[in-house]
Amino acid sequence: MSKITFLGAGSTVFAKNVLGDCLQTPALQGFEIALFDIDHVRLQDSANMLNNLKKTSGSTCDIQMYKDRKEALRGAKYVVNAIQVGGYDPCTITDFEIPKKYGLRQTIADTIGIGGIFRNLRTIPVMLDFAADIREVCPDALFLNYTNPMAVLTNVMNTYGGVQTVGLCHSVQVCVPRLFESLGIEDKGIKARIAGINHMAWLLEVSKDGVDLYPEIKKRAAEKQKEKHDDMVRFELMLKFGYYVTESSEHNAEYHPYFIKRSYPELVDRFNIPLDEYPRRCINQIERWKSMREELVNDATLTHERSHEYASYIFEAIETNNPFKIGGNVMNTGLITNLPREACVEVPCLVDRNGVTPTYVGDLPPQLAALNRTNINTQLLTIEAAMTRKREHIYHAALLDPHTSAELSMDDIVAMCDDLIEAHGSWLPEFR
Repeated sequence: MSKITFLGAGSTVFAKNVLGDCLQTPALQGFEIALFDIDHVRLQDSANMLNNLKKTSGSTCDIQMYKDRKEALRGAKYVVNAIQVGGYDPCTITDFEIPKKYGLRQTIADTIGIGGIFRNLRTIPVMLDFAADIREVCPDALFLNYTNPMAVLTNVMNTYGGVQTVGLCHSVQVCVPRLFESLGIEDKGIKARIAGINHMAWLLEVSKDGVDLYPEIKKRAAEKQKEKHDDMVRFELMLKFGYYVTESSEHNAEYHPYFIKRSYPELVDRFNIPLDEYPRRCINQIERWKSMREELVNDATLTHERSHEYASYIFEAIETNNPFKIGGNVMNTGLITNLPREACVEVPCLVDRNGVTPTYVGDLPPQLAALNRTNINTQLLTIEAAMTRKREHIYHAALLDPHTSAELSMDDIVAMCDDLIEAHGSWLPEFR
């Protein structure tokens, strides 16, 4: 029996999407679905939910819970990762509150920036433990990483973990539909090409029937910028740099040095930037789960419609050899020629029986490559810090971060890193 292992299966809503999709995929019937989470209550919740879905969908998949991670992985053909190390309390709170003391404000803090750096540092050791188990008990498995910070963790699993890994993010498949909906443009029959790095990939081409749609997009975007809306940062970046970026405005506000600035406090209001957005989402999700739990976990009539998540489509393409195209995060093996080869990039990939095959992009427009490199610098220094366990590389990563370096002095950046290391305590024992 072939096996799909889900690490972080206590993420019940996400497990419903990814594994509910698998239950409805004909090519995956008869697979074992192995669930693992360190939170055994949430693990049981997800198992109950999936068993209800199994009954209502008529699936022949076998749902199994594991409390031993290595046994959950043993013999797996596919592994899905959706963990969060440290959770909202204490680690997300720490990532936001200590930088605030230095006057550094963030919106999401899960990719780069000071919050992204420390989320990486506490997650990488766990990922490398996963990799050691995978090399031992399922060395040929395909590892699908959904966990942020996407680029760094996918890079580490490929470069240091020795595990065949592709990173998957929702921002690619929703980019064009949401942009066109926002601007009131019909999105049927659109041809688009997207490439760059995770959360900062670029809509390089967008056309219909051979006609370039960018002039109309920019015209409507410029008009929309005259009033407040929820995508003002991305529209401003497009109007200044020429191309639309995949990830949301709240994310991109903190990836660049232009938007959250103590010397220009009016920018936060002008571009409608939601400071402290991620903590608010966490609090709301925790509260919402209290009411959702009963209807999601214990509803024997629960149903599911196949979602836009890539995982089941990837498995299906490999099992059936029917090709499927994704936007995947992979190592830059000459794919984007003006970005570093050491970087993880997000490019179109073809999936079939041969697995995930990235496609060649070539040079990005020079201004887009330059913006990507500012984020790659911090990503690579964060990896250097994690792998060498040298505190000075944490400083280097933070000193090179565009938003952090635009706001704070070098001395304050170093002091802030020291405070964060101390506050993380046992989450970062190797740096104390």
